[in-house]
Amino acid sequence: MKKTVIAFFLTLAFNYCWAQTLLPATQPNLAQKAMIKRGYGMFIHFGINTFNETEWSDGTLPLSSYNPSNLNPDQWVKTARDAGFRYVLLITKHHDGFCLWDSKYTDYDVASSPVKTDVVKAVADACKKYGIQFAIYYSLWDRHEPSYKDKDPQKYTNYMLNQLTELFTNYGNICELWLDGGWDRKPQDWGIDQVYKLVKKFNPACAVSVNHTIESTVGKRNFTLPSNMTEDNKYFFQYFPSDFRLWDPMLITKFDKKQYLHEGQSYYLPFEHTICLSKRLNWFQKAAQLPVRDIDELEELFYWCTDNDNSLVINVPPDQTGRIREYEANAVIGLGKKLGLSLKKPLPANGKFISFNRLVTASGVGIEKGKSFEASAINDGKLDSRWLAKDTLASIEMELDPTQSFNKISIFEYQDTKKLSDGFSQIRVPRIQQYSVDIMQNGKWQTIYLGDEPMGDCKVIRLPSRYQTSKLRFKVLKASALPSINEICIIDMPEKG
Repeated sequence: MKKTVIAFFLTLAFNYCWAQTLLPATQPNLAQKAMIKRGYGMFIHFGINTFNETEWSDGTLPLSSYNPSNLNPDQWVKTARDAGFRYVLLITKHHDGFCLWDSKYTDYDVASSPVKTDVVKAVADACKKYGIQFAIYYSLWDRHEPSYKDKDPQKYTNYMLNQLTELFTNYGNICELWLDGGWDRKPQDWGIDQVYKLVKKFNPACAVSVNHTIESTVGKRNFTLPSNMTEDNKYFFQYFPSDFRLWDPMLITKFDKKQYLHEGQSYYLPFEHTICLSKRLNWFQKAAQLPVRDIDELEELFYWCTDNDNSLVINVPPDQTGRIREYEANAVIGLGKKLGLSLKKPLPANGKFISFNRLVTASGVGIEKGKSFEASAINDGKLDSRWLAKDTLASIEMELDPTQSFNKISIFEYQDTKKLSDGFSQIRVPRIQQYSVDIMQNGKWQTIYLGDEPMGDCKVIRLPSRYQTSKLRFKVLKASALPSINEICIIDMPEKG
């Protein structure tokens, strides 16, 4: 019995020490396993910027401007629960330095504002109430705190450690720490190793990362897009240690790799996606109401981003009253219901893709600013590459394995962006107005879908029957500008049991 007890405490001690250091690995560690299991969270941007029609501010906005008239964090978290999110990721301090909790290390916080509610506590308490996990975003860059400008970087690191200690000791279990703003200093001047060790002391299962985690060349601060991370052990940590990769709002490739290098050692790193619910890149809510993404696009992005042991957070920001707008709450709740999300079930997955990297030929390839946008982009597994047609009336053909069946087609169209008169709102304008999807049957083209209206952000064609063909054609029948496609996905969806 005595030996068993000793062994137990030795194991605890080993795990405690291990958790404070990121070890070389080809499989997920404790924090990464927990992160992969969560998979789907709601990002909440809320703070002094919300009341000043800006995304970034410099730490000089008056505290009096933070003044929500109907602050309701319980509604935020209830919306998250009803939408099937597994966790809430709250902005606790953005680059302006304004803190959503009563911090004894600054007077630039909610406690010094007209509405003194400790928002961090309110959200953390609501997460416990509704049974979902609590995560926090904390900006490294602080444009208000005087110690940030001190010649000795350790003085500001100590400030961060003190604030993070407040957050990790006063608000219950925190499952993730999302750090941002690292570009404003050299990576070695942030004390990331100290932050990581502090966090793991409080919760070994808390996943920690810094935005723009990976670089292409050691110490050069040059980057490769996440969609190009298709090789193991080719890219390097910019910020070490980190438990996962971040680069908002970029999307990963379908052929995402997990092994990244630091000082000659290889480490396993999943990726967390961040996207906005609104059709424009809008983190803090503005006074104007902005349209949300189409539900088909949200569904396909959900599948894309949570695949391959990666995760997704969708930004659903409260407005100036302190509530999530009803139409935006309805959008994410509707998405959750369509996906059939439940805390008791694993996250749903898309079907089998049969189109990746199949031979493609186009009626023509367009050129913009000296760059050619080749046809092979439409099935390369990247949502930031695209084919551009040479003419408004165009077609593209994809060879398929005739033994493989499909019953779903997802088409991501590249669209133009139009700014509206208010100066910050924008809409996406589709180019393709009419189109057909045809398959080769007995040596002849047979149309299986005819679209007579603009495609929208993402067109999902759900077919009532399965088809098999050696070749599929997408044909543009009418367009307002040269058609351009990011990806055409041919998918075999399983029957619902």
